[in-house]
Amino acid sequence: MSDFDVSSPPDQRLPSHVWFFRGARAIVSLPAVILTAAFIGYAGLARESGLTLGETLMLTGLVWALPSIVVMTGAITSGMGIVPAAIAVALASVRLMPMTVALLPILREENGLTPRWKLFLASHFVAVTAWVYAMIHLPHIPREGRLPFFIGFGATISAFVFCVTGIAYQLVGEMPTPVTAALFLLTPVYFLCSLWGASKISSEKAAMIAGLVLGPIFYVYLPGLDLLWTGLLGGTLAYLGTRIVRAVRP
Repeated sequence: MSDFDVSSPPDQRLPSHVWFFRGARAIVSLPAVILTAAFIGYAGLARESGLTLGETLMLTGLVWALPSIVVMTGAITSGMGIVPAAIAVALASVRLMPMTVALLPILREENGLTPRWKLFLASHFVAVTAWVYAMIHLPHIPREGRLPFFIGFGATISAFVFCVTGIAYQLVGEMPTPVTAALFLLTPVYFLCSLWGASKISSEKAAMIAGLVLGPIFYVYLPGLDLLWTGLLGGTLAYLGTRIVRAVRP
């Protein structure tokens, strides 16, 4: 992760802008490098698919989550209608809802008076990279610094990736398919390793194992709904399995 110390003495209350800039500084990390490499691969895919620079940057800035951007790109290039495309992107993004629900209580201030617009802004930056980083590091940050730190991290990495995607679109030309696939593959491999390391209870690791087994099966037999059913069935089996093991264990 980052080489910077994001903590502060418990008796030292730092202003919000200090935490914001600490979050911005924290993008100098392995997750940001891997995410940037994946978006360079996406720039090649977008150009090869016929998307203009403006369309590529719009998807990068507004959709942000890379799997959803790839789904939207495929929908646009295949001539899919706006309603089916919106449904496909929504299904690809449904995984972000429980992640956001788990993160927002950590971001809220103790007095419960956190402005909603700040929480809405923070929710836009919820993707696997930012979520994993936040779940590992935010508990070690004073509560008043968590929201500005996360917004600083998310806004900075989003702006950086936005710029790199635009530059890559102009420079890479038609990137070879194996190179694009390799850059895309970096992201899920890193995500899996990070999520495994961040898991604190056995049911979380069981859910990942179930997802690895069920994902390819649902991809073949329920394309388009594979992510939804993998998460639903895999998470349910992991929860019930760990409950049964705990019940029978002496």
